[in-house]
Amino acid sequence: MTTRIRYLGIAAYEIVSERHRILMDPFLTGSPVAPIGPDDLEPPDVILVSHSPTDHLGDAAAIAIRTGAPVVCGTDSRALLLERGVPAAQIRTTVWGIQVLVGGVHVWPVECHHWAQARLMDGSFVTGTPLGFIVEPEPGVRVYHFGDSAVFGDMRLIGQLYRPTVGILGCTQPKSLLPLFNAGAGTVLTGEMSPDEAALAAEFLGVRYAIGTHYVDPDDEDVHRFLSAVPKADTTGARIPLALTAGQTLVIDGDSHRIEEPAA
Repeated sequence: MTTRIRYLGIAAYEIVSERHRILMDPFLTGSPVAPIGPDDLEPPDVILVSHSPTDHLGDAAAIAIRTGAPVVCGTDSRALLLERGVPAAQIRTTVWGIQVLVGGVHVWPVECHHWAQARLMDGSFVTGTPLGFIVEPEPGVRVYHFGDSAVFGDMRLIGQLYRPTVGILGCTQPKSLLPLFNAGAGTVLTGEMSPDEAALAAEFLGVRYAIGTHYVDPDDEDVHRFLSAVPKADTTGARIPLALTAGQTLVIDGDSHRIEEPAA
C-alpha cells in the first residue's frame, strides 16, 4: 500500500491512500502559496480542522457544502461552520481523547497547546479547544498534525500511546500573513514552535518522518534550521527531516519514500 501526503501550503494537507482521502486545515482561498483552489479537490472522506483562525479553518465550510464531506473539529470551528451553512449533522465536534470514526476514518484527537477563538457575524466570540490529530491512512502509517501546538512534555505520551510514524510540525510562522493575525505591540519572534522545539517534538513523538510546516517559503531561515536540528535531536539515527514546497507530495511506500512534484 502507498500513502500520499500532499502539501497545500501553510498547514493544509491532503492525505490519500487506497482506503482513505483525508483533508487537514484546508486554507486555500487567500493563501499566497496554495497550488489549487477548493473546487479542485476531490471529495474527501473527512475534513479535519484543528481550530478556527482563517489559516486553518480556511475553506472547510465551502468544501463540506460542495462535497458533503463530514468535518471533525472543536466547538469554535463548529460555530463558524454552522454560520456558513454547513448542516449540523455533517459536523462531529470532539476534544482531546475522544476518538471518533467519521467517514470511515479513525481520528485520534490529541492535546494541543494553543488557543482557539472565533468571532461570529453578530460580533460575539466563541471559544473552543484546539486539536492536534492522528490518523492512520493505511496500516503502519500514522500521521500526526500539530494543529498549531507549542512543544510540551506529554508529546512523549502521545508517541508512546499512538506511535505516529509521520509528524507534521510547525517550525516557524508564515511571515507574510503575520499582519493579518498578530497586530499589536512588539514583534513576534517565533512560531508556536521554534525550529529546535519542533525537532524536539519529533523526538518526543518518535516519528520516522519529521515534516516542517506552517510557512510560506520553504527557503525560510527557520525551515533550514529545522532541517538541521532534526538529526541533532534524533536518538534513533533514522529520522528523516523534510520541508515540502506547496504542491509537492511525500509518497510513502513501505520503508521507502520519495517526493513527487505537482503535475505540469
